[in-house]
Amino acid sequence: MKPSKKVVIPLAVILLLAAGGGGYYLWQQKEGGKGAQEAKQGQQGKVLYTCPMHPFIIKDKPGSCPICGMTMVKKVEGAQASGKELAMLGHVSLSPTQMVMANVATTEAMAMPLNKEINAVGIVQYDQARQAKVTAWVAGRIDRLYVNTVGSYVSKGRPVAEVYSPDLVSAQQEYLLALKSREQFKNSPIQSISQGGEGLVASARQRLKLMGVKDAQIAGLEKAGQPNIRLSIYTPLSGVVIEKIALEGQYVNVGDPLFNIADLSTVWVEVEVYENEFPNIKIGQMVDIVSQSYPGRTFRGRVAFIYPFLDQKTRTVKVRVEIPNPGLRLKPDMFVNATVKVPLGTSIVVPVSAVMDTGQRQVVWVETKPGMFEPRDVKAGVRSGDNIQILSGLNAGEKVASSGGYLIDSEAQLKGGGGGHQGMPGMKMEEKGGQPPAAPAQPGHEGHTPGAPAPKKGGGMDMGDMKM
Repeated sequence: MKPSKKVVIPLAVILLLAAGGGGYYLWQQKEGGKGAQEAKQGQQGKVLYTCPMHPFIIKDKPGSCPICGMTMVKKVEGAQASGKELAMLGHVSLSPTQMVMANVATTEAMAMPLNKEINAVGIVQYDQARQAKVTAWVAGRIDRLYVNTVGSYVSKGRPVAEVYSPDLVSAQQEYLLALKSREQFKNSPIQSISQGGEGLVASARQRLKLMGVKDAQIAGLEKAGQPNIRLSIYTPLSGVVIEKIALEGQYVNVGDPLFNIADLSTVWVEVEVYENEFPNIKIGQMVDIVSQSYPGRTFRGRVAFIYPFLDQKTRTVKVRVEIPNPGLRLKPDMFVNATVKVPLGTSIVVPVSAVMDTGQRQVVWVETKPGMFEPRDVKAGVRSGDNIQILSGLNAGEKVASSGGYLIDSEAQLKGGGGGHQGMPGMKMEEKGGQPPAAPAQPGHEGHTPGAPAPKKGGGMDMGDMKM
């Protein structure tokens, strides 16, 4: 049985429409995917240009920045910027007005001899090699004192007291008798007798010297021919009486102290140096001593001795410094400040204020061009006064921002170029290594940075170039 024409014709029409619709759908899918891919490739390959100093200026063709006139660099959207572009974005440009308002000053890094300063405190002490005691050489009574107060100055050639001693009188009489015997025995024909007189004189003289009688006093005794009732006592050195023990009329025994004498023409300063610094101290180094009693005056001495033990409580080592003391200005037990300068050789030096220490990095802002600064990682060494040693990262002759560095760093952060604080904990990944974010627009500034100079006429600056 043959199918009817009424059935065949509609079926054929349906089949043709289905085939045409399917082909059109496949063609649309192919063309749509191709167009999307081309659009994506075009979007990825789109090249824009921006100013490193003013990242909110964006153009689709190369040229100069309408604000500062600097050559614009590529800014590829959707891709990570190159290291050179990131370095350029880290630069900060300041006009002369901005530098004055921000108090930005530059200083040239110099290679100069550097000394490490070790500061410590010390106490003035007596020179123990210049102290002495005046003692009684014989037992007796102090009949007279020539020094009655502590602090009096005594001289080595002048007596300080007179002592009456019966033993001393007997010894003088024996000496006078020995002299007479020598005169009688020297004419004796017997040699042993004539020489015996000399032995008696020598023995009696030696006894007097053991009692503290000086040669000049013995000569006076020989001249006078009669013993002295009182014996003068002399000090072994010239100095200041720091302790008075004897009283007039007091009876003393052999060896009893009468006075303590100290020569203050040279004093010691015992300086306490911390254990991490004392290895730099050497015997013979010069030391500057400053006292609050004499503002503006510096006393100089030398390291004479380093004590071989450490104080467990203060964790310090005592260093003895010998200092001449003309005019006796330095008094014992006086507190002083000491400074020891240890030479470190020639090093590159910049002001301390030029180095920003973030805890993880040490950064200085280097002036590459007038008014243009770039951050530079450095390695700092020891500090000497207002200067600091630079071990690496900086060359002699380069100019660095000695003041206003933190303001420059803040300007770099606001412009999105990173700065000395880039890479610190808590910062986003795109701030550490990716493309720096553009600075947000500030209301009322119309896209200008604070203090930026006005664009020149005919410079081609258009509000459409700025993408906030």
